[in-house]
Amino acid sequence: MHSKPRLQHIMKNTLILLLIMLTANLAEAQFIKEQSINAQIGYGLSAANNSITDVVDDGFFAQGELVLKVASWVELRPYAGIIFTNANGRTLNGNPTDEKAVSKAFLLGGKTRVRAPIPWVAPYAEIGIGASIGKFETITAFDNIDKSGIIYHIPFALGLELGRKNNVDLGFAYYFQPSVEQYAGAFAIGITIPLKNKGK
Repeated sequence: MHSKPRLQHIMKNTLILLLIMLTANLAEAQFIKEQSINAQIGYGLSAANNSITDVVDDGFFAQGELVLKVASWVELRPYAGIIFTNANGRTLNGNPTDEKAVSKAFLLGGKTRVRAPIPWVAPYAEIGIGASIGKFETITAFDNIDKSGIIYHIPFALGLELGRKNNVDLGFAYYFQPSVEQYAGAFAIGITIPLKNKGK
């Protein structure tokens, strides 16, 4: 009876431990040129993959990332964050709907950012793999999902690094969650604070 929750608890703890160990090893690796912390906050969104009313629920998003610069154009970014969205009973057009796509989750994972190494306005794209730990509801004409626990997600982001030293982030972040037929995301702003310089 209790084997499934216990297995999920073990999987969650194992994933967290592995990510901490990986982050610690990467941070000390010789190929890491610079280290920074990036803090983001934004307007959170979640939407159903299959919806007849284009339901999008909104809420709050925050995330912290350890930025490990490998080269001027590529960075490794272990991350931890939260997203909380609530059903508002409205579609994108403001019409009433019974459909909803809600995420209340802790986000954990790693991603790679590829960026244009230019000052003031540098475009970037990110992709990786991670886990969402929390509660998820996807209620549409096609799906009836109410799930708690740990699921995998695929992070993807597009945005701009702004400023002379590219230390201000402005972008769209998405977390595709196929097992609950929804994706979460945010329009977020962030700031990067340098930690250590291991070389040029």
